[in-house]
Amino acid sequence: MSQISKIGVIGAGHMGSGIAQKIAQEGMNVVLVDIKPEYVEKGLLNIKNLLSGGIKRKIFTQDQVDQTLGRITGTADMKAVADADLIIEAVFEDRQVKTQLFQNLDGICDEKTIFATNTSSFYVAEFAAKIKRPDRFIGLHYFFHPAKNKLLEIIPHTGTSKETVDKAMVFAARHGKTAIVVKDSPGFAVNRFFVPSSNEASRMLEEGLGNLPTIEEGSKRAFGIGMGSFEILNVTGIPLAVHASQSLGGELGLFYGTPDIMKTQMDKNIDWDLKAGEIEEEKIQAIVDRFYGICLGVAATIVDEGVATMEDINLGAKIGLRWSKGPFEIMNHIGIEKTCEVVEAITKLYPGFKMPKVLMEQKKLGIPFSFKMVNLEVKEDIAWITINRPDAMNALNEAVVGQLTEKFDLAENDPKVKAIVFQGAGKTFVAGADIQFFVDRIKAGRIKDIEVFTRKGHALFLRIENCKKKTIALLDGLSLGGGSEMALACQFIVATKAGSMGFPETGIGIVPGLGGMLRMERQVGMALAKYYVFTGRSLSAQDAFDLGIIYKIIEPQALPGIIREIADRAGVNKYHQRAIPEKFLTLANVFNDQNIAALLAGKPMTGLPENLAEKMPSILNSKSLIALKMADEIMNKQTKMSIPEAIECELSVLDRLFSTHDAFEGLSTVGRGKPVFTGK
Repeated sequence: MSQISKIGVIGAGHMGSGIAQKIAQEGMNVVLVDIKPEYVEKGLLNIKNLLSGGIKRKIFTQDQVDQTLGRITGTADMKAVADADLIIEAVFEDRQVKTQLFQNLDGICDEKTIFATNTSSFYVAEFAAKIKRPDRFIGLHYFFHPAKNKLLEIIPHTGTSKETVDKAMVFAARHGKTAIVVKDSPGFAVNRFFVPSSNEASRMLEEGLGNLPTIEEGSKRAFGIGMGSFEILNVTGIPLAVHASQSLGGELGLFYGTPDIMKTQMDKNIDWDLKAGEIEEEKIQAIVDRFYGICLGVAATIVDEGVATMEDINLGAKIGLRWSKGPFEIMNHIGIEKTCEVVEAITKLYPGFKMPKVLMEQKKLGIPFSFKMVNLEVKEDIAWITINRPDAMNALNEAVVGQLTEKFDLAENDPKVKAIVFQGAGKTFVAGADIQFFVDRIKAGRIKDIEVFTRKGHALFLRIENCKKKTIALLDGLSLGGGSEMALACQFIVATKAGSMGFPETGIGIVPGLGGMLRMERQVGMALAKYYVFTGRSLSAQDAFDLGIIYKIIEPQALPGIIREIADRAGVNKYHQRAIPEKFLTLANVFNDQNIAALLAGKPMTGLPENLAEKMPSILNSKSLIALKMADEIMNKQTKMSIPEAIECELSVLDRLFSTHDAFEGLSTVGRGKPVFTGK
């Protein structure tokens, strides 16, 4: 499969310029085209202003901005994209304008060029039918602002080739998007339940169910969002909402059409007044129920129609709309009985809307929905296992470990498969274990559950390590804690320049618990392993490669070749003897026996270079002393043991570790503030 390297974006407005900016930010070259030079210049200025704002907020450095801008070429000459691998159309929503554009491009561009439309109003198929390359035509629906919002809906029509879909998925990952594949249908997936949500907010105001601030607050509570329905309408523009509802209303009717009050507000050309009254607390629950009835009912209908999966709908809501829970997660939270109650109320309010089958079937079962978080795809003789939980940075929990085991079983027992690749969706491999699982079990006094979960993880990782087929971890982004331990369990690690590894556990009151300490020690030696475990310092892909932990650092387009090379080669012993590069020797000396004794006794460390002597106290002061002591104790014991024995050593201390004040303090404050450790 050829790679996408040259991209064209047609339309330099806010959406088109934002798409071009995101592509360039992620290291790819892009040509931004519009019909007039002044339009192109305005689009480039928008990009420069956004990037300059990023410098002020310390998101980008000046060098990063200069590099991003250097990857963008602006032009009014359509022939500049004649040899592009992919062209994304982002012109305004006019059927004839878009059709004419694609027909013009059809005559200009190479046969290889894939066309993509960013439409949110029309069927993808209707444009594909008007050109000579329907198999190389697809929908790529970006969400505002495309340089910031990570969601991308990929919409193949019935004639889109599998190769085109595969290329679109690879392209999505390369420019930092979380992609969901959606059927070519009105509103696709996310707008299908988002637009009626906005409409219903307006209708509730029109009906007098509550004043504007009360409905605004109801939407925030319903979906766990910081910006309510009316503020979102103000920010994105009421005319855009009217246009979206008119398009969907024309196709679907019911509650998709534009409410009169929204049209009136657009005609006034003023924003909604978010302070038009006090919040009426007694009306909130009815408003929340109404929001739920609409959104959960539509989400379930989308599944009935085969437009998108439950998992992708959840992702779309959380990543594209920033809801705290996806629609089906909300259903599990409030219960299937309550879900059916609020949706049934909507069927009575809008008689044309039918109770979704998926809800009726789940009510009969009387259990929560279960979600697929790990995917398996076999391409030729390579099995690709993807942890698809990007909204939670692919964190490991009981369900993920169970599904990983299930998919690994299938791949390991498939006679066609020569190699098994583990990867994470989005820009993270695996960011450790799910912290909330530990917190909940400690609160409930069920630390034994933590041991059971950890033992299952160890069992899987041992199988991955000893598998007769090649096992490969692909680090194309962040890897922390359990993620780094999973990577170390694989026989090979391949990384892009964005890959990294780290063990932050001692900073949250615990220690690496899935074999990271022992596998690091066997690769880089005790002293250096203790440096990375004690300090939590990350290893860049380059550092891990220099230490012999990573097999190869690659560009994304080289991935198929290197996976093939590994699959076809003879096995390799990842624990082979190796010399530690000179640049790491100073770090290895930080935690020699003398300094460890001083550290654990609360005394100053000696013999450190000036730069480390200044940094080390502040680094270690943020760690739990009891976790440092336990890590030292475990690592010293493990060095004399076989790997299975060393694993049992780790498991034997879990009860003691998770019963400490420091463990609960560190775990429960993650993302909320700095923990206060007591050493107890």
